[in-house]
Amino acid sequence: MDSSRRFQPRAAQAALSIIVAESALVAALLCAPAAAAYAEPPPLALANDFDDVAIDLSRYLVSEKYDGVRAYWNGAQLLTRAGHQLHAPAWFTAGWPATPLDGELWAGRGRFESVTATVRDSQPDDRAWRNIRFMVFDLPAHGGPFDARLAALETLLATLRVDWVLEVAHSRVVDQADLERRLRAVADAGGEGLMLRRSDALYRAERSDDLLKLKPYQDADAQVVAHLPGHGKYVGMLGSLLVRNSSGLQFRIGTGFSDEQRRHPPAIGSWITYSYNNTTARGIPRFASFLRVRAECCQERASH
Repeated sequence: MDSSRRFQPRAAQAALSIIVAESALVAALLCAPAAAAYAEPPPLALANDFDDVAIDLSRYLVSEKYDGVRAYWNGAQLLTRAGHQLHAPAWFTAGWPATPLDGELWAGRGRFESVTATVRDSQPDDRAWRNIRFMVFDLPAHGGPFDARLAALETLLATLRVDWVLEVAHSRVVDQADLERRLRAVADAGGEGLMLRRSDALYRAERSDDLLKLKPYQDADAQVVAHLPGHGKYVGMLGSLLVRNSSGLQFRIGTGFSDEQRRHPPAIGSWITYSYNNTTARGIPRFASFLRVRAECCQERASH
């Protein structure tokens, strides 16, 4: 059953209201100078889409999907998913354990731009970092199944006792209807969606069904082909983007942009993420709406 689509239009509206285009994080943090271009990505577990698989929900633990910046503590440094160093203030990581931590730098629902504006700077702003929390959801080097890793994480963070390093809360759902209620509640509160982790799975640094993401809308990527001019109140600005998806289909995206983004649209050749509600018989996304510019350096295309 495609659970996310049953209440998609209403929940999508709430979820999309928190989403704005990714900004200078793209250029300043992940599209780093030549020396950083060869950074080694950390060994991260990556999620499949919940809609693409049939699962036994009793085997999974569920948590909120945070709209922040994925971060990996390797025991000495905070790294992005692409392997670039995040320049947090020394006090932020003081006393952290030597064991790797997998989590999300987060400032609260609807504050994605605040997070990216904070973590992109090579000279950290102490005041801005005071608003950031490291939401930890896994211990990659533990070696046990997820439920054991979660118990070990709780003990570790209780010992660490750092106010801005928090364990992500996980719980079980009773059935599909319960999962849908959880998703609707998170979306209506301005959250991005849910993550599902198989409780008996070992940590695998690859994409698998052990980790699933569930959002109240569908999203995908496309490359910008052209800027189409606006009319009426958008005269002199972007009207819509002509984009091409991975299947080679071209279509227009004309919604989801702020006025600033219409004045300075994503560059031709860049990749963007858009939301949509199903597809036409020809495979064209229905109700496609701009979400953000892809954050990977030089448009490296690895999804969450």
